[in-house]
Amino acid sequence: MRLWSRSRTLRRAAPLALVTAAVLVALPLAGPAAATPSDQPGGTSGVLDSEALDRLQQRAAEVQADLRQRQTEVAAAQQALADAQADVDAARAAVTAAEEELARHQDDVARYASAAYRDGGTLSPLSVLLSGGDPGDLAAALGYLDAVDDHAAAVVTAAERQRRTAVAEQATADAALAEAQQRTDALGAQVRDLEAAADAVTGELDAALSDVDRQLSDLQQQQLDVNRQTAANWRAYLDQLAAAGVAPPPAADLLDPAGALPPGLVPVGSAAGAAQRGAAQFPREPTSLLVLPAETVAAVTAAMDALGRPYAPGTAGPDSWDCGSLVSTVYGRAGVPLPADQAGLFAVTVPVDLADVLPGDLVFLGTPESGLGHVGIALDRDTMLAADARAGAVVVRRLPADEVLHVGRPSLGTRPEVPAPGPSDGALRVECGNTVYPPSSVEGRSWGGYPNGLIPPSALCPLGVGGHSLRCDAAAAYRAMSGAFAAQFGEPICITDSYRTYAGQVRLYGEKPALAAVPGTSNHGWGLAVDLCGGIQTFGTAQYAWMVANAGRFGWLHPTWADPGNGREEPWHWEYAGS
Repeated sequence: MRLWSRSRTLRRAAPLALVTAAVLVALPLAGPAAATPSDQPGGTSGVLDSEALDRLQQRAAEVQADLRQRQTEVAAAQQALADAQADVDAARAAVTAAEEELARHQDDVARYASAAYRDGGTLSPLSVLLSGGDPGDLAAALGYLDAVDDHAAAVVTAAERQRRTAVAEQATADAALAEAQQRTDALGAQVRDLEAAADAVTGELDAALSDVDRQLSDLQQQQLDVNRQTAANWRAYLDQLAAAGVAPPPAADLLDPAGALPPGLVPVGSAAGAAQRGAAQFPREPTSLLVLPAETVAAVTAAMDALGRPYAPGTAGPDSWDCGSLVSTVYGRAGVPLPADQAGLFAVTVPVDLADVLPGDLVFLGTPESGLGHVGIALDRDTMLAADARAGAVVVRRLPADEVLHVGRPSLGTRPEVPAPGPSDGALRVECGNTVYPPSSVEGRSWGGYPNGLIPPSALCPLGVGGHSLRCDAAAAYRAMSGAFAAQFGEPICITDSYRTYAGQVRLYGEKPALAAVPGTSNHGWGLAVDLCGGIQTFGTAQYAWMVANAGRFGWLHPTWADPGNGREEPWHWEYAGS
């Protein structure tokens, strides 16, 4: 941040809007000083433009795409193998049934022969002739014998034919099973080759990730220094106001600078030469003090208190923020109600010229292609405070003048709503400074701008259990939930898995290619999922029931796909959805 000064001779003065120009003279800006943000655009987010991260992203996407294709083929091959096995089982059952049928008929024939022997020997044409007797009886006996033999032969022949048909069908099924097994084995070999390639890539990814993590750690330290110095400068500004006996007036008292201002205050000039609405100055020597509305002072002070808190989309403090909710909350607490999203804020804030920007003004960033993409609180013409998605935190960052779409002053009330510019020509939407990729995109970078499973350790927060870590807001919510669980059961939540690196996802995929998520797609890789134990891993236990009843209070949920009866029952798997 920079000082407001009457001349540029204070170019190296301490940053922050502390002094102003003479009456109705536009406020030139002094140069950067100790608390100036990093030269990287967006402070810590500048690491996202590094070649190391680009290589990281490209290699991860290549392996992920190959594995995704193979996973589909493996699933289809395994289904075909299961179907072939079912056919073989059915054919084997048919052969068994046919053999049993044949055996029954053979038993009947044997019993007939046994009975004939028991009643006087085996019947045959010779034995009938030798027995003598009436010629009519002889003819009848021979006819009966032929009929019995013909029937026995027909029955046995039919049963044998049925058995041979079943055996042939079994042979066909066995051949199909062998072919399906061969296909599955071949795909298994391909998957193993891809896993080997993935293992080889993970070494490269780990090296690139270490490079990115070093950059991030250095920038984070710089950012902490910037944040601390900026907050100190703001406190010094408030101390100067108090020392001068100036109490920031309500916004309503500064709406008509040309007509009436509180005693002792004079207007602030605009770039166009007129008096600015919504601000004043307290004349003194050698420099004048900028006087902002009480609501603006309270909002900026509250925003300073949020510095360093994690960025998380859809959250509204106190542990994490997105860009719109931060602005809306700090102004709302100061008595200025505003929408909670960047588009809504754009729609209603009264515009001022960028050349006239003052601390507390809202600055909206974007491009003609992507439309509106960010909102933050101006600290001077070159610096803004924002919950920045690319930095992953509430930070003080540079204000890129060439990306400013709109500057709005909340203390001036609201205007009739104006639609915020959106993406054009197929461009992707940008939210809080980060491109929002569609869920199906393998190139997508989610929160913080990092690839799934390739988030630098410095961007995560520990859970205090082993080496487990999560996105910082999820980690804070988990710790609170674990504390509540411990109050009920006497011990904290038992955890087996949390953030899962890309390499870890590759290893798990190698063990369970048909069940595990394709590397680079798991919520574990975003630091937003945990696997739990200690009773929670079993449906119906008291611990699981407690989670069902209470996890939602902390922003955690059990995904529908893992519920009982949905095909992939995983009572142990829980995901953070935000508060």
